[in-house]
Amino acid sequence: MKNKPIIIVPGEPNSIFFEILFKSLKTNIFKSPIIIISSVELVKSQIKKFKFNKKILLIKISELKNLQLSNKNINLIDINYKNNNKLKKTFLKSNIFIKKSFDIAFKILNDGFSNKLINGPMDKSKFLNKKFLGMTEYISKKFKVKKNAMLIYNKELSVCPVTTHLPLKLVSKNVNQNLIKEKVVLINKFYKEDIGFTPKIAVAGLNPHCESVLMFNEDQKIIAPAIKSLKKAGYKIDGPFPADTIFLKQNRKRYDVILGMYHDQVLSPIKTLKEYDAINITLGLPFYRVSPDHGPNIKMVNKNLSNPLSLIRALKFLDQK
Repeated sequence: MKNKPIIIVPGEPNSIFFEILFKSLKTNIFKSPIIIISSVELVKSQIKKFKFNKKILLIKISELKNLQLSNKNINLIDINYKNNNKLKKTFLKSNIFIKKSFDIAFKILNDGFSNKLINGPMDKSKFLNKKFLGMTEYISKKFKVKKNAMLIYNKELSVCPVTTHLPLKLVSKNVNQNLIKEKVVLINKFYKEDIGFTPKIAVAGLNPHCESVLMFNEDQKIIAPAIKSLKKAGYKIDGPFPADTIFLKQNRKRYDVILGMYHDQVLSPIKTLKEYDAINITLGLPFYRVSPDHGPNIKMVNKNLSNPLSLIRALKFLDQK
């Protein structure tokens, strides 16, 4: 198949995902067929709610190799829960629903029928139940991938945290030279193979102004040596820079990626600068995994006011792969 299908796991049923998905699909700009893994009853209710005029085509995994898919219909793999009335009442809010959706998606990816996955937002604290830091780690574990990176990608400026969803008091204990180098290698590989050029990477320091009143300064003892080693190996990398100034206009225009030491150090600025115009890409997997850069946003459910731009960007990115 020339354009492998994009597999979509909507995630948390009580979220804005179907709203932004239908808004995205109405653009009719995607060539790759899209397969949604969800409940047919949920999808039907969402179609009615948002007045989406496409019909549902129910498909089975066993039929995928013989199907000629298009986006004239909603290609749906149904998560069946009709046999248990008690379960039916709570199923759509259950982790079982999300897990089963992912299990089916992983089987399709493992079988090689697709190499593209989008997952919608979810309440990670409930679904992951503190067993994983985030979805990056959850999906990586399922495919036995030990080296990964969370890249929040925008064609003008991207960011990547060295540590992801760690509590702040644990960040300094987990930052090390090998981890910094691991992220940079993955970022460089992605840009060269998928974007078409070698990126210029800036690294933010851990401490305010890259200074510390303590005897041990991570910026001098860990981050600076890692950067020096990477430079020597030929990477286009500079730093460490104070995190409070690296995102200034004259600084960020010099770089393609800013690598930070913890989640909010780089995600807060990029979301402020780009808002919905960015996507979350997991680097290091044997397939493309992308998610729109926003959460379930339960307060906006049923208001039909949510911005689909991040999902449109995610679909466009995968449509070219």
